[in-house]
Amino acid sequence: MSTNLALDDNLISEAQIVGGHKTKKSAVTEALQEYIQRRKQLEIIELFGKISYDKDYDYKKGRTGR
Repeated sequence: MSTNLALDDNLISEAQIVGGHKTKKSAVTEALQEYIQRRKQLEIIELFGKISYDKDYDYKKGRTGR
């Protein structure tokens, strides 16, 4: 998909240097992937303390000997 964006040339150049990217496209693609990953991590962090669990559950019982 072709998209025209007005991006800060200095930011793109710095991202290319820091990330070792040869093209602007690869720098932007990786930046978007990292952004998405980070947002998903934040969603998981928000669940801390909200999920209840069975204190009597024996997780070792379900393991098989290898």
